[in-house]
Amino acid sequence: MITQPVWRQCLEKPHKAQYGGGIVLNPELDDGLEGWSAFGEAKIEERVSGGNNFIVAHSRNQPYDSSSQKLHLQKDKLYTFSAWIQVSSGSAPVAAVLKTNAGLKYAGAVVAESGCWSMLKGGLTVDASGPAQLYFESKNTSVEIWVDSISLQPFTQEQWKSHQHQSVEKTRKRNVRLQAIDVKGNPITGATMALKQNKANFPIGAVINEFVINNTVYQNWFTKRFTVATFGNQLKWYSNERSPGKENYSFPDAMLQFCKKNGINVRGHNILWDDPVMQPKWVPSLSPTQLRSAADRRINSVVNRYRGQFIAWDVVNENLHFTFFEDRLGANYSAAVFQKTHQLDPEPVLFLNDYNTLERIDDASVKPRRYLEKLKEIRSFSGGKLSLGIGLEGHFEAAPNLPYVRAAIDTLAEAKVPVWITELDVSTMPDQARHFGEILEEAHAHPAVNGIVTFGTWSPRGCYRMCLTDGNFKNLPPGDVLDKLLKQWSHEGLVGVTNADGFFDSSLFHGDYQVRVTHPTLMTKSSLIHSFKVPSTDTSQEAAVLLVKVSA
Repeated sequence: MITQPVWRQCLEKPHKAQYGGGIVLNPELDDGLEGWSAFGEAKIEERVSGGNNFIVAHSRNQPYDSSSQKLHLQKDKLYTFSAWIQVSSGSAPVAAVLKTNAGLKYAGAVVAESGCWSMLKGGLTVDASGPAQLYFESKNTSVEIWVDSISLQPFTQEQWKSHQHQSVEKTRKRNVRLQAIDVKGNPITGATMALKQNKANFPIGAVINEFVINNTVYQNWFTKRFTVATFGNQLKWYSNERSPGKENYSFPDAMLQFCKKNGINVRGHNILWDDPVMQPKWVPSLSPTQLRSAADRRINSVVNRYRGQFIAWDVVNENLHFTFFEDRLGANYSAAVFQKTHQLDPEPVLFLNDYNTLERIDDASVKPRRYLEKLKEIRSFSGGKLSLGIGLEGHFEAAPNLPYVRAAIDTLAEAKVPVWITELDVSTMPDQARHFGEILEEAHAHPAVNGIVTFGTWSPRGCYRMCLTDGNFKNLPPGDVLDKLLKQWSHEGLVGVTNADGFFDSSLFHGDYQVRVTHPTLMTKSSLIHSFKVPSTDTSQEAAVLLVKVSA
């Protein structure tokens, strides 16, 4: 049985301001209202409760009526934002906004409650230097907005990259000490050690379609790069049962055989889809009784057919945005599908999969807290026995707000379940490839992310938003960016020389390796070849050095 984690979303007292408040003056209101003023027609005052000082905006008539502070933002900086929010009664969404000369910049939002403090965590990027005015807004004008421990911390691009590098070193790699020794156990000094990573532990995948089945060029291009596949449309209900009762799994069956043959893991995408326009054409006209019967037949059919063959299922796709099945079959229907899927196929991770949690700061239906709430609903319905995961599609229509991406994943990490980027692509825009690389690096560096799947490999019908390669499987710019990062994450061409004690030390990405040792003293042997693994480690083992002995 999987223990249900405790997600403390609302605290009796707020934490201290992150980064000491950053550029925010008087972030914890210890100096009264210094630095703060009213925004709009609100009235503001300082209050104290349990020894904690905070600012209150009341007498609100407009959503933007709140407390405010004037700041100065700098071009090309990345800003992390956080604040602790409470409302005077009930619960209400509260957003943090910065009014700039170029318009409004949203830093994040949270559903705040009365009687406890909720953390609003977000961020923003700035394209032009200039003055800004921070304020908070809520469409519920009947509530007071209470704010404490506010922080706005700027980082340069170099600092941001440095944080990513530090996280990668800690999360994705391990210190390894290799020692070359001869037949008598003596160290071999000055031996050359050439390392090759045969397989990476961190899963990088991509979407495939039915055209991979007989296309060896497509197959070779794919298997050279990826360890995970998602079937684009071939496993969706509307593809498998175009007419009621007439099922066809020929394409996904053949695609699965290709994946098995090449050691590619597969994500099951998807069982049901909650978007009303993505149903088989014959489904929307069904009565509730008929729909339940048809959906049950679909679940039993697809899950039993592929039982034990997938690493994950996207169970009721996009059911934070849409409610096609819940509207017709009851509010707990999606939770019941998760439970039934687990009963039929208990090993795979069962994912909530949706879009805009990372891509857009203004889509309230998929805020990180909504994911956590939905996970708790599903666990509560099933008694906490499911292995659940969070799938973040990642269809970016604009340049990514990296501070917000990081903050959103931070919040989701509270669930302590696998988090995957499941459908990553970037719309056609200036610097499309560069933005694609930025998201890949941010996701790969975050310790809560367990895998990344990209969309837009190639299709003769055209890619959804982004293609990695053309029809001849020559890389397009996003494909070049991906290859560069894959090389960067694989130690390709790493060579070292052993010291006087026969040791060569390095920090290696988790995965399966082969080391070739060459030295004149090996005499009849031109070289030694040894295979070893660098396993992923938990926190208690991170400081340990993995010792690998290569014996003649």
